[in-house]
Amino acid sequence: MRNRFDEQLFELNREIIEMGALCEEAISNAVKALVTGDVILAGSIKEKDNAIDQKERDIENRCMKLLLHQQPVARDLRTISAAMKLITDMERIGDQADDIAEIVVFLDGHIVDNMELIEEMAQETIKMVTNSVDAFVIKDIALAQQVIEQDDIVDDYFLRVKRGIISLITDQAVNGEVALDLLMISKYFERIGDHATNIAEWVIYSITGMHKGA
Repeated sequence: MRNRFDEQLFELNREIIEMGALCEEAISNAVKALVTGDVILAGSIKEKDNAIDQKERDIENRCMKLLLHQQPVARDLRTISAAMKLITDMERIGDQADDIAEIVVFLDGHIVDNMELIEEMAQETIKMVTNSVDAFVIKDIALAQQVIEQDDIVDDYFLRVKRGIISLITDQAVNGEVALDLLMISKYFERIGDHATNIAEWVIYSITGMHKGA
């Protein structure tokens, strides 16, 4: 019985890794579309978001079956509960990558100079998502804590991007509408960082039974 349960937990981890990879691809494609003005690439991210949504449903079903058909001990129960929580954050990450892509489509190929900070910010959020998922799979508290600390870096990027956008408006390098779009995009990246932080906090809960929000 335990061997079968362990096999199902292994499959759960595999599906979470796949969902994490879809999130990473969605974010990567969103920032690439933004930097290059690639409207076609931006439009394709909706498909990726749909795949993330489907993966959330699949994982949720697997978790429910584990809870109903098995008799998980306390730690296993925490793992399954945490999985159900963190896939909600992963689904929202997919939504926000798609929101970024929709703005890129609206910009219609408009490329703004000095996009390096937003690109760097995006890379930090991708790293956070990757590490938070890895931390869950390998049960690594230190890696989860690293993700939580990394959120301060992303928040700092957001403040720097905001200041940069204000400078662009002051120098009349962009119009107000484009500036607001860029600010919204950077805000979406900040939120992705927040979701990765939530995932890391659920990882710690799954291992220790302690959650920051409790």
